[in-house]
Amino acid sequence: MRLLLVGSSGGHLAQLTALDPWSAAHDRHWVCFDTPDAVSILAGESVTWAYHPTTRHLPNLVRNLGLAWRVMREERPDVVLSTGAGVALPFFVLARLLGVPAVFLEVYDRLDTSTLTGRLVRPFASRMLVQWEEQRGLYRDAEVVGCVL
Repeated sequence: MRLLLVGSSGGHLAQLTALDPWSAAHDRHWVCFDTPDAVSILAGESVTWAYHPTTRHLPNLVRNLGLAWRVMREERPDVVLSTGAGVALPFFVLARLLGVPAVFLEVYDRLDTSTLTGRLVRPFASRMLVQWEEQRGLYRDAEVVGCVL
């Protein structure tokens, strides 16, 4: 299976890398921000560096939409998986348009309210996964998968 793992650096990337026991068994490509922690963590991996900041930054949203188009065409993933944040939106929109399943894993530390990214990608997501039972009510048809960290 060809995986496209999309996430911001920091905690979002930490949650995606926690899935290594599963994801390493597949052909995977990463999309992340070119920050010192991400460069170190993803050394030796197939990576495309996204534009940041993304939060409420329209020019980078447009740049990342173009980047998503290029990456989706070149990598031809079977599944897009993301923990957020804003960099995920263009990939989920294009995944929906191209018929590629897109899975969002809500971060573990938001129990009472959904994240902005979760709300934005929900209409484009094939599956919404949450890490705590308390998060199940945040999204229609959310599946509890347990804590990944």
